[in-house]
Amino acid sequence: MSAPSPNFRRQDPQDPQGPLEQGGSEENTTKFEQQPQPHVEDGVDKDMATLAINPRLFENLPVAETHRATGDFGQMDDAAIMLELRAGNMAGFDFLIQKYRKPIIHFMYRMVHNQAVAEELAQEVFLRVYRSRETYRAEARFSTWLYRIATNLGVNHARDTRHERTASTIYLDEPDSETGTTPDVADSTPDVEANLLRQERLNAIREHVMALPERQRMAVLMHKYEGMDYKQIGDVLKLSESATKSLLFRAYQTLREKLKAFV
Repeated sequence: MSAPSPNFRRQDPQDPQGPLEQGGSEENTTKFEQQPQPHVEDGVDKDMATLAINPRLFENLPVAETHRATGDFGQMDDAAIMLELRAGNMAGFDFLIQKYRKPIIHFMYRMVHNQAVAEELAQEVFLRVYRSRETYRAEARFSTWLYRIATNLGVNHARDTRHERTASTIYLDEPDSETGTTPDVADSTPDVEANLLRQERLNAIREHVMALPERQRMAVLMHKYEGMDYKQIGDVLKLSESATKSLLFRAYQTLREKLKAFV
């Protein structure tokens, strides 16, 4: 007798990116309190007790009788690994989780500024990858497809919780972990007066980043913090490379204009 598969149920069978319910026991609209998070580099705790994905959700799934060992996947591209997963090789899914788990949590954290919410959204990203395995087509880079799922989830979460968020949830006001400076704003001397000025700058950044159009905010996040190039960002946002350049130019131009008093 074959092992039972997890009880996944789509809310809308026609929407492959739609909300996923597991067992129907909990609602997907769980609200998270925006509480201060413990200090962790880049928003990712290297020793997190909560995994971005619960492997027990998948341990009873049948696998193909003949499949590659996990170590073999290092020689394959991501699209080929997804095709292995589509054929029933769960080891491929484990490999992709290990490869992209931290970057996706980092990406979500920059969007929601809350560790618990970032982990929950990252888990949902991987659940949607798994759910879409049978319809996956290697027509674009796997990472582009993955970040498109993550971006859509982040945007939807921001819309759903807009009334709950405050200015402190904007990620661009945080100093870069390597340089210690904020985007497009010069660093300051660490004294009382300079700290007050820095706080004033941060408040201004919060205000003006919140005012950016949604797509501009997403493009800046991917460009500045994920190191994605114009083509990759365009693939995620479904824009041409030239349109992506124009989008980022307008976003940075707006921020520089609004923040020129602090440069």
